[in-house]
Amino acid sequence: MAERNTLEKLDLGALSLEQQEKLHQFKVKTQIANEKYLRSHPEVEMLLSDFLRDVFLKRPTDIREFAADHFSDPGLPKKIHEQMNIHNK
Repeated sequence: MAERNTLEKLDLGALSLEQQEKLHQFKVKTQIANEKYLRSHPEVEMLLSDFLRDVFLKRPTDIREFAADHFSDPGLPKKIHEQMNIHNK
């Protein structure tokens, strides 16, 4: 059996107009909450930027193993803390 694409076309008729509006409001509220969280935790952006920079520089063949090693590095908190201090000066 051929593998199906996991991203299928939207079936706009599957939801009523009221359900579509509720879904839209949920998405807006979720996006606002996510943005507030990220603004109050700038270290998240630093963690992701650091990881992506390393990925692009080192181009690992096994990205999962690389990510596991990267995020389990005992020196990572200190590294991010130092970068946050440099960034905030």
